[in-house]
Amino acid sequence: MTKTAAAAPPRAGRGRAAGRRGRAWGRAGCGLALAAPAALLGVRLAGLDAGTPLAVPVVLFPYAGVLVVLVLGVVVAVPALRSRWSVAVAGTLAVVHVAVLAPRFVPGGEAVPAGAVELRVVTVNADGGGADPRALVELVRAERIDVLAVEQLPPRGVEALDRAGLGGLLPYQALHPEDDSSLYSRHPLSRSGTTRVDTAWPQTTAEVVVGGRGVRFVAVHTYYPLGDAERWTRDMSALTFLAERGGPDTVFLGDFNASLDHAPMRRLLAAGLTDTHAELGRGGAPTWPVGHALLPPLIQLDHVLHGPGLAGVTVGEQTVPGTDHRAVVAVLALLPEQAGTG
Repeated sequence: MTKTAAAAPPRAGRGRAAGRRGRAWGRAGCGLALAAPAALLGVRLAGLDAGTPLAVPVVLFPYAGVLVVLVLGVVVAVPALRSRWSVAVAGTLAVVHVAVLAPRFVPGGEAVPAGAVELRVVTVNADGGGADPRALVELVRAERIDVLAVEQLPPRGVEALDRAGLGGLLPYQALHPEDDSSLYSRHPLSRSGTTRVDTAWPQTTAEVVVGGRGVRFVAVHTYYPLGDAERWTRDMSALTFLAERGGPDTVFLGDFNASLDHAPMRRLLAAGLTDTHAELGRGGAPTWPVGHALLPPLIQLDHVLHGPGLAGVTVGEQTVPGTDHRAVVAVLALLPEQAGTG
């Protein structure tokens, strides 16, 4: 009787097939996880968010970068998922994301000379007057604020701040509640009013003289891209127009409804302004939304931007009850004029 070779156990064959299917599904899952970050990277690099609904998802670009790095770690660590192509794709995406994001986390900017004149400023979106007036006045007192910009502050909000004692701390005021924003100052204000550029709401402006220099402040509030991306883009373009003509001693502070990953914000910065958070290596500090039980602050929409005649010394965020934006508190120093204008 002739003997024949025994067939491979069916169970082993099924195991190998299942393993191949598992690797295929795993690699497909990694590919899907990288698809959204790759798409956002394309939007970010090409500036496709300007005037389009893509302005909404691009705010998640930093989180996409974190996801890419995590996927790269998984692909490298798990042999079943590791291949020349998977490592190359994930690695390339990770390198580009890090290259784009890293500068905002690295302190830089001008060195501040000893004894430089400083301005302590704060901006807060009052959320239609919902911000607690006593808490805001206490913030001004505790931080020894020189200039306060308040957005979405209606007449009743102005009255509430007055009753809470803000006038005793910041007696000089450019109040335009009907136009959405107001400025309060410890120092006398001059050339105060509202801009006539094409923005959804007029931007309140005023000049403060410190150290023999006039510093021009613009209290900013733009339209929001979720409501109308084209209107928001026009607002940002109008701010860019102002910045190009503003001179070195200029401060734009407020709710820009824009992050550092928006193309219109990058164009505004290219007009000669510096984001104080990024300048000091704190470009990942979110200011919105606040007060949601299931959602922490995720996005930096509130900024203090300054011209080359100033430099950031410190910057931080403070929670004011009653508003869904965190206040941004910054200390700015005046640089010697030859450094600021050269």
